[in-house]
Amino acid sequence: MTTVGEALISLLEAHGVDTVFGIPGVHTVELYRGLAGSRIRHITPRHEQGAGFMADGYARACGKPGVAFVITGPGLTNTITAMGQARADSVPMLVISGVNATPTLGLGLGYLHELPDQQGMMAKVAAFSERITDPARLPAVLGRAFDLFRSARPGPVHIEIPLDVMGLPVEALKAVSSAAQPRTPDPATIQKAAALLAGAGKPLLLAGGGARHAEAPLRQLAERLDAPVVQTANARGLMHGHALTVPASPSLKAVRALIADSDVILAAGTEFGPTDYDMYGDGGFAVPAQLVRIDIDAGQLQRHPATIAIEADCGEALEVLAAAIDRSKGPASGAERAAAARLAAFAEIGPAMQAQVAAVETIRASLPGAIIVGDSTQPIYAANLYYDHDRPSGWFNAATGFGALGYGPPAAIGAALAVPSAPVVCLTGDGGFQFTLPEIAAALDSEAPVTFVVWNNRGYREIETSMRDVGVEPVGVSPAPPDFCKLADAYGIGSQKLQGPAGLAQALGKARATKKPFLIEISVE
Repeated sequence: MTTVGEALISLLEAHGVDTVFGIPGVHTVELYRGLAGSRIRHITPRHEQGAGFMADGYARACGKPGVAFVITGPGLTNTITAMGQARADSVPMLVISGVNATPTLGLGLGYLHELPDQQGMMAKVAAFSERITDPARLPAVLGRAFDLFRSARPGPVHIEIPLDVMGLPVEALKAVSSAAQPRTPDPATIQKAAALLAGAGKPLLLAGGGARHAEAPLRQLAERLDAPVVQTANARGLMHGHALTVPASPSLKAVRALIADSDVILAAGTEFGPTDYDMYGDGGFAVPAQLVRIDIDAGQLQRHPATIAIEADCGEALEVLAAAIDRSKGPASGAERAAAARLAAFAEIGPAMQAQVAAVETIRASLPGAIIVGDSTQPIYAANLYYDHDRPSGWFNAATGFGALGYGPPAAIGAALAVPSAPVVCLTGDGGFQFTLPEIAAALDSEAPVTFVVWNNRGYREIETSMRDVGVEPVGVSPAPPDFCKLADAYGIGSQKLQGPAGLAQALGKARATKKPFLIEISVE
């Protein structure tokens, strides 16, 4: 006989969970009963928002769901921001929380951490939220969550267990798993799409975050069609250095011109969100007339109707499409079109952003195959516009979609724990870093060798510029930064301060050699 909390740990193990991020509290003690004797590693952040961001970074880096344990009430509300980011970027995340005893729920009796309707609140953010009042339902609810992660558009899932249920004795509960897979591409639809693409004079591929695990079939199809491949921010790292790659934002005029000049476009795993396609809000992007779309989510396909819609996993659909197309005698203009777009896009971002991209390229050159996790800071904005990363799923940040500040440091820790063989760099600004700065201690605790690169321009420079651009006197945009290197020293973490990005390569080499967390502060004008 075991308790519900112990059964939960066993079930998570059965689903392949090896890491949980969380801060224990009196409302989750029983969830921890079986943890110490399990194979699951527990990582303690300094704030529940950090737990959610760590789970997010873990999931993006390795593809497995990130899992967080949080207390009811403030612990869960602190995690909502991270869940919002995961929802926006289709990241598989499982958040397991407590909730007050079943007889007290919804009565407003003033219990500790009480909310009027916790599950109702979470249902608005999560892909789904379930309360476990009958322990026998736990395997099925967990099975539903992992089925969603495997076979549909992923996102955050919330499961809450009341205090009076966590410690109940239960017979051994067996994990419920199924062979749930994404919908198989419809053969007739594939043939129609293949015919349309094969007949194109100037085909083009748009790759979004949904294609980030499909590099091989994406390359095969692009080469078969001789088609340039435009990547949104969440697709960067695919086809690095390839002659057909256009690692530039569709918000740029040069990329929009390439799209407009194409007669048939295949969009794989992209939702056409404004933060990728219209970040300047000028309304200059139009969904192409001759459009083939691949997406795992039927609802997403309905939001932007296409000439041909393929509901399927991107990898599988791209593979069968490539096999169905023979373009061996097609025009050989794709590489030239891609090269012209790259040149024009890089020129368009201008000298200031080009210099910031150069700093990011220094990281890539100094640490080949690194995972670079970003926050909302100027070099990230610049590189989201134009930058070619060298590792699939190795470039991600919170500067698109939901746009949560403070994402970078904890997400980088999660990524380092997920892929310990890869160098991991957190690129953050001095403003965003202060949102989750204490999480560097969690990097030390967990022996996650993240290099934190802090771009210090002493304030919210992007917001200040936006205010000035519309004639608003800047207010509230200059929070004083601390001496980050002294703070790193206080935590027992090595550091180095640079005046500008010169010397960054040497500092990165020093950081990598320590095999421990390290902080590099870059002071910029």
